[in-house]
Amino acid sequence: MPQLNPNPWFLILYLTWLTYSLIIQPKISMHLPENNPTKITKPTDTNPWPWPWH
Repeated sequence: MPQLNPNPWFLILYLTWLTYSLIIQPKISMHLPENNPTKITKPTDTNPWPWPWH
């Protein structure tokens, strides 16, 4: 059963992960926008809810 031999599969896994980490991941992260707030907003003033049974 060739699936039990880890020798070729470990190399495939290692090369795939290396390719992803060094080539694909930086290209993807260049296109993701950063979530920087443009201005600081004051929190809204909230009033307690007037419950009828109080």
